[in-house]
Amino acid sequence: MDQGYITLNNGVKMPQLGFGTIGQSGDQIVENVAFALNNGYQLIDTANRYGNEAEVGEGLKKSGLKREDYFLETKLGPTLYENDQAIDGTLKRLKVDYIDLMILHHPVNNYIYGYQMLEKAYREGKIRAIGISNFPVEKIQEVLDQCQVVPALTQVECHPYYPAKLVKPFCDEKGIAIQAWYPLGHGNTDMLQDPVFTALAEKYHKSPAQVILRWHIQMGFAMVPGSRSFEHIRENARIFDFVLTEEEMAGIAKVSRQVPFYQVTPESLERLAKTKCNFE
Repeated sequence: MDQGYITLNNGVKMPQLGFGTIGQSGDQIVENVAFALNNGYQLIDTANRYGNEAEVGEGLKKSGLKREDYFLETKLGPTLYENDQAIDGTLKRLKVDYIDLMILHHPVNNYIYGYQMLEKAYREGKIRAIGISNFPVEKIQEVLDQCQVVPALTQVECHPYYPAKLVKPFCDEKGIAIQAWYPLGHGNTDMLQDPVFTALAEKYHKSPAQVILRWHIQMGFAMVPGSRSFEHIRENARIFDFVLTEEEMAGIAKVSRQVPFYQVTPESLERLAKTKCNFE
């Protein structure tokens, strides 16, 4: 079974499965990016704030793939929203001529100016699509009201316990794709041990994580699971050789708790607004 894809609202074709690089650095991320791209992944996700774009760039080169053979996305850090050189600096760190999807990381600081910087880079061909991350509906609407390019994608916490019900209807109406960060539950093991997923894992000879990632595919979500081990990186990509039935998808819908694992607070937003990237 072939890899799944989403066609973004500007016609760009994006793989549903990506490799997330948050929390990884140094030689580890170089090796893991190269390994992922040669073991079932076609999309790599990073960010200015992760402090690993240079190493991700090395991993892209080490993969041996041509630039057009992988999809690269990164995120503009909140402390760079008014830095007109930030996107060129990102390209330089990643050692690429263009970025497939560049995302505004958080709705803090002067995010309208930051989004307008992305629009300028989009018009100049430096990025192929614009996204946003962690934006509630009212702030997505603010972007739509004040900017010219409709976001192609929003990145949010999303998984069977919290299936993006607050943003999905709005995004579906506006033609904005959804990509899940921490699609396996933000390090929480409750979901991986849920009887619904352990039973399906046994039926399909898969792991609970593979069942959950397959749910994302069939929901039409994109996702960027991360892992530090080759074994789990390879395992997470083996989700295209089975299909959950409609009844099984309906059963999974019943486990929703409608409570995110990651709680946004005024304190967390203030911290994100002030935390500089390691190269600033």
